Amino acid sequence: MRQGRMGVARDPHAPLHRLSKGTAIGGLSMNRLLLTVAITTTVGSLLSANPAAAQVLPPAKRAERVEITKGPELELATDHLTIIRWTTNNPGGSDVHYGIVHYGTDPKDLSQTAKSPIRLNQGHPYTMFRVRMEDLKPRTTYYYRVTSEESNGKSDGVKSSVNKFTTPGPGERIVASPKRY
Repeated sequence: MRQGRMGVARDPHAPLHRLSKGTAIGGLSMNRLLLTVAITTTVGSLLSANPAAAQVLPPAKRAERVEITKGPELELATDHLTIIRWTTNNPGGSDVHYGIVHYGTDPKDLSQTAKSPIRLNQGHPYTMFRVRMEDLKPRTTYYYRVTSEESNGKSDGVKSSVNKFTTPGPGERIVASPKRY
């Protein structure tokens, strides 16, 4: 108990003032009132939001020339998953593109393909592609080349040189950059 005005003991958890039985000013009821106002305001703004602001922008102008500016490189390799990443200038065109990795155990036979979608950010000058490759053999050297294309299959006109990586053994994990082949 704390002493209130005039030296009278008061419960510190009691509301500041009571208007009538069960109606308090301050304390928990004020918090509930503020929460109700905040929720009502948020829901109201969502319901009256401008639908034009959520419209999809038209596709960006295609880049005259797409170039790989970083990579390709091994981002991650486990006994069940490998991720290859690389960065290009923004290729433009349709919003959806695919990063493609052609790979195999022979550098002259890259006949296997892995493909992952990406949504371009028209406001960024660069695009990072990440492609997942699954079900590779453990402790095996793979050779690969990367490229990219629009969702309609039109190539971005970029192709890397051949690179390589070796998958880890069961239960192992590799995070490394490969050497150029």
